[in-house]
Amino acid sequence: MNVCEAVVRCLKSEDISHVFCVPGESYLPILDALFSEQTIQLISARHEGGATFMAEGYAKASGKVGVVMATRGVGATNAAIGIHTAKQDSTPMVVLLGQVARTFRGREGFQEIDVEAFFRPLAKWAVEVYDAKRLPELLTRAFRIAQTGRPGPVVVSLPEDLLHEQIDNVTFSKTIVPKPAPNEADIQRIERLLQSAKRPVVIAGGGIIWSEAREVFRLFVEKWSLPVMSSFRRHDVFPNDHPLYVGHLGLGTPRNIIETVEQADVVLAIGTRLSEVTTQDYKLLSNQQLIHIDIDYDVIGVTYSPHIGVVSDAKEALKRLLTIQLQPTWTAWVKKRRETYEQLSSLPSVKRNINEVIINNLQHILPSQTIITNDAGNFASWLHSFFQFCEHTYIGPTSGAMGYGLPAAIGAKLAKPHRPVVSLSGDGGFMMTIQELETAVRYNIPVISLVFNNKMYGTIRMYQELRYPNRVIGTELGDISFASLARSFGADGIRVETEKQFSTALTKALQNDKPTVIEVMTDPSVLSPFLTVEQARGGKK
Repeated sequence: MNVCEAVVRCLKSEDISHVFCVPGESYLPILDALFSEQTIQLISARHEGGATFMAEGYAKASGKVGVVMATRGVGATNAAIGIHTAKQDSTPMVVLLGQVARTFRGREGFQEIDVEAFFRPLAKWAVEVYDAKRLPELLTRAFRIAQTGRPGPVVVSLPEDLLHEQIDNVTFSKTIVPKPAPNEADIQRIERLLQSAKRPVVIAGGGIIWSEAREVFRLFVEKWSLPVMSSFRRHDVFPNDHPLYVGHLGLGTPRNIIETVEQADVVLAIGTRLSEVTTQDYKLLSNQQLIHIDIDYDVIGVTYSPHIGVVSDAKEALKRLLTIQLQPTWTAWVKKRRETYEQLSSLPSVKRNINEVIINNLQHILPSQTIITNDAGNFASWLHSFFQFCEHTYIGPTSGAMGYGLPAAIGAKLAKPHRPVVSLSGDGGFMMTIQELETAVRYNIPVISLVFNNKMYGTIRMYQELRYPNRVIGTELGDISFASLARSFGADGIRVETEKQFSTALTKALQNDKPTVIEVMTDPSVLSPFLTVEQARGGKK
């Protein structure tokens, strides 16, 4: 069989239904092989960064591997931002890169880079295939590495001349992801430590979502009245309206919510790497006894040395933890922490700005199954602070990558075509991948994009005002009509400034059969839910 036929056969064996790319000459033979494959849809994007964001959002929504194709050094380096996001977000991804011919390697051929060296720090694994006979072995290994242990991106470099070779016929098998489980001694040690706790708290991460353990996790914490905090941008790991949910450990989390972890004496962290943001600059877990459960050996002990460290699939661990026996003495404390969360996460009856109006309308108008993606920026702090996620409906970049929202929404909509998908972006981030709106129009992918337009890079402006008051440089942006731009792409576009205008636009967009951009004009003096420009400059609180 032809090498490219083998690539397609491998994709089919992994149940890949969508491949994202920017086409390139170096891998045209693979594109030609996909032409004849009816079970795989090729999505040709406008930029490799957009393609990788699409694949990353698709993987999060579908639970499958996101697959991307790009060409040589120029396409590979463009794709790097999405690969880095997949690494930090623990998202399974396989990136197939066309490479210069093997006889040109090492001579700085046209668009040549050393793929393995370049992506080694960014990807979970990077490999170049030098021998066509080894392609089935290495491609199978790529999909296995991407999905097993802590999921992540794998980059496979395919020299152009190799794609024309013939190899022996091969049959591929779908990767079976192993599910390691804790032993009985681990469970007993966890039971004893939790029995000694007076104020335990659970930090729940994305590993719970990937292992499809949300339900068993709920049963476990309900059984013993354990309070739950979600790790950074894993809001939907546990219903936010549940009496045991006590907050999100993210950027700008109110001090009173962070105090829940500070007051705790035992912390049970499940499926989280305890990142810089989750641990508030690695300062949060200095005095507590830590139980850390994660599927990856390399995660446990990296940021904090745990009192009990267990390598396990989250679901397998939780099923066994259901058997332990505790006598909760902390229910009154949990109730107080829940009350604190409710006070700080509730919108005021009279909305103070358009941002609060938008979140309130999203909460009441969107169907419960709506998937929400967000870009990076201060506009998202209203979503993180006030929106209540009650089902698995959130997709956001823990890498903090700007430009993520729209392309991730496109990928999510392809994975879940019958569910509404809404992206939230600032004007700075949206402009970075606005070209992918044309991709959505071309493939008739009806995503809804909210663009919060304050004509500036809001997050950087906030820190600029806090550190260098009144010395504004580099953070102001021009006056762009995103609604008009959307219409020029063939999408619907509308600019809104009032609650009535927004609710009408959102209701119409949910019934639309093509992409919609709703441009929300926001007050540039309001930097976050809890800070204005005047306050940042030392004015009245």
